[in-house]
Amino acid sequence: MILVTVGTHLPFDRLLRGVAPLADREEMVVQRGAGEFVPPEATCVGFLPFEEFEALVRAARVVVTHAGVGSVLTCLRNGRNPIVIPRRAELGEAADNHQVALARRLDEVALARLVEDPDTLPQVVPMHEQRLVTVRADPALVGELRQFILDGISR
Repeated sequence: MILVTVGTHLPFDRLLRGVAPLADREEMVVQRGAGEFVPPEATCVGFLPFEEFEALVRAARVVVTHAGVGSVLTCLRNGRNPIVIPRRAELGEAADNHQVALARRLDEVALARLVEDPDTLPQVVPMHEQRLVTVRADPALVGELRQFILDGISR
């Protein structure tokens, strides 16, 4: 099963259109938030209770998510290395490109796989080897994430 999540408050139809072709190949559960696009052939919900979301993360063969801190940390806490597609400010998907910066850093340290173009997901997802990850407390990364979150709060 493929789990797709776009987070809770902003639409991310660009991501939903990118994963749509995968639903006819494999079971797919999509948490689509406030988006208008509904991937055909997928089981779609607007929002999920947190406990249900965590259970789906653990059960999924692959998790595809926006690069939101909460979604990514939930994946990592449950031993999953997600495919992340960051929202982009220049496309009106976010106020700034903080998700781009986070996704690139997580890709550098092999905690997530960055995909810049959702249209490539039909090629990337079947080849993604979902590995169970154990997150070690890397002091440099923890410091970067802490500062990243604090910078976002102060805006």
